[in-house]
Amino acid sequence: MVNLTHHSYFNLAGKGDILGHIVTIPADNITPVDAGLIPLGNLQPVAGTPFDFRKPMAIGLHINETNSNEQLRLGPGYDHNWVINKTMGELSEMARVYESTSGRVMEVWSTEPALQFYTGNFLDGTITGKGGWVYPQHARFAWSRSITRIPRTSRSSPPPN
Repeated sequence: MVNLTHHSYFNLAGKGDILGHIVTIPADNITPVDAGLIPLGNLQPVAGTPFDFRKPMAIGLHINETNSNEQLRLGPGYDHNWVINKTMGELSEMARVYESTSGRVMEVWSTEPALQFYTGNFLDGTITGKGGWVYPQHARFAWSRSITRIPRTSRSSPPPN
């Protein structure tokens, strides 16, 4: 099995951080991770947590709640797999991002069941991008769709049933 992914980074404003970007992800669960950011193999409800993007929410609203949310502390930030509320194989919207100063909107559509959302947690200002912009932490975000609802917990483990 091969799961190829294209890992482009986005900032709909073109510069600055992504903390004010408004995100919607129609998912009731994420797959929690361990200290190495490897999925644990179970589901965790998003209701009442900083991971609840079922209604539009700014990326930065809860991202710094690392003292009260272990999953954000491990990130540090969002680097998790959301299990999308949908029928397997159905083409549907997996995520929507809106940035108010540019008015830009990005939608992610797929037939896959899950979506990895990463908020540039390990960007540290050592990368210079287009136009000479330096990329500090949370300057960009990335999406990648996942072909399984619960990603494999190690490189050698079999996929879950």
